[in-house]
This record gives sequence, C-alpha cells and structure tokens, in this order.
Amino acid sequence: MGNSLKAILAFVPSNKCQKYLLEDLEEMPVDKMVDLSGRQMRRLPVHICSFRELVKLYLSDNNLNHLPPELEQLQNLQILALDFNNFKALPLVVCTLKQLCILYLGNNKLCSLPLELRLLQNLKTLWIESNCLQYLPEVVCELSLLKTLHAGSNALRTLPPQLQCLQELRTIWLSGNLLSEFPPVLLDMPFIEVIDVDRNSIQFFPSLAHLPGLKLVIYDHNPCRNAPKVAKGVRRVGRWSEETPEPRKRSGAVIEITLDEKPLLPPATKIEPE
Repeated sequence: MGNSLKAILAFVPSNKCQKYLLEDLEEMPVDKMVDLSGRQMRRLPVHICSFRELVKLYLSDNNLNHLPPELEQLQNLQILALDFNNFKALPLVVCTLKQLCILYLGNNKLCSLPLELRLLQNLKTLWIESNCLQYLPEVVCELSLLKTLHAGSNALRTLPPQLQCLQELRTIWLSGNLLSEFPPVLLDMPFIEVIDVDRNSIQFFPSLAHLPGLKLVIYDHNPCRNAPKVAKGVRRVGRWSEETPEPRKRSGAVIEITLDEKPLLPPATKIEPE
C-alpha cells in the first residue's frame, strides 16, 4: 500500500479502513510483537489494545499525538516505541504500563514529562532525544533501575543533582545540548561508564580520573582548551585525546591543535531488554 493512500485512510475512522491499515492483523502474533512503524497513522487502532499478552509495540514514524485509554490493557508490554511522532505531552496512559523496560520518546515535541512517569519502576532505557526539553525533568531521577538515558539534541543547560540517585545508570548521552560546563553531578557518579557531551559549549573539563567505572567519554565539538583527564584504559573521543597532545603554553599563548571532525553518535539501533 502506498504511503499517500495510508495517509488518507488514517483519517477515516471506519473499522474497515483501520483493518486495511493493519493489513489484516486480527490476532496477536506468535512472537508477541506488533510493528506499526511508518503507517502514517494519526490514531492507534483500539483493536491492538485487545492483544493483552503483547510484549513489544513499535509505533515509530507516524503522526500520533495521543493514545487511547484502552492501551492500559497491555500490562505485559516491555518495549514501547513512540519516537518520530507529534506528541507534545506524554499520554498518561503510558505511565500505567508498569512492565515497560524500554521507552522510546525521541523526535517528538515534548517540553516536559509527567510526574506519573515515576510509576515506571521497571524502566531501564529511556530515549528522550530530539525534543524541546530545556531541563531534564526531575521525575527521571526517580526511575531507580534506569541504566541508559538518551537526552541528546534538546536544550539542556544543566542536570539536576538528584541524578546521582540513579545508581544503576551506566550510560548517558547528552550530545547537542546547551551545556556551558561539565555537569557537576556526573562527578559524583562513580558507577557511570559512558558519558557523551559532544557538541555542547563546554569550555573547561574537570578531571574524570576518579571515576572507577568510566570506560568512554565523548567530548568532541566543544570550545574547550583541555581534554578531560581520565584513568588508564579509559577511551576519550575529542581533541587532544590519546592520538594527540594537549596544546602547549608558550609565552602565555595557547597553540591550538585542530583535528578532523570525528562525530560519534549514540547507537541508532533499538535494543532489547536484558
């Protein structure tokens, strides 16, 4: 079916048209997964909510801006992908899905997250990149099992100190924000393994050598005059990393060394829960 025809049918509420969009998906698949990505949908067919044993639901790359209350029936859902849609607010029904492990919310129009998000205490991976967030919602700091946080390409200027409560957090992606200094809270998170602050406005990096869990720090494309110091074996990606020396001071001046750009983005592939 062509995308233009799908787009037209997406406006038609009749059961016949909705079944056409679902391509005769009348029973829950054996693998307990439904992928409706790229269907030009403007609303989720309620019929999907009858698949109560569903574990994975992919709704990426549609035109959704709300979800039906019947979604609450999917209490076995572990993965929900809502990225590349038109959500200005996270539908509260999502926060009733207490078995969720992975939630994709990237590339929407979110300016905040509801307090009800704290109900998702099994959440391990949260993608909120490419939204309109000017601050990291403090409710994220209440997701005690969170291991991976993708918050790049927003308008973040700092991180809340409560973030250090996330003792399971191992990876944080903050590329493409408005950070003018390295977030101090990350200095108090010895368990963090990957820090990405690429493409920000950080002018000085403190030493990260005291972080025993750190494995990788990405700091390229910042107007910094130094590279972050790290412990032996930690990989750095940015100017004056392993391959080249830091600039030498001569007569009070700094000789700047320019490297070719080496952009490194977070993995784009969706991951499965452990």
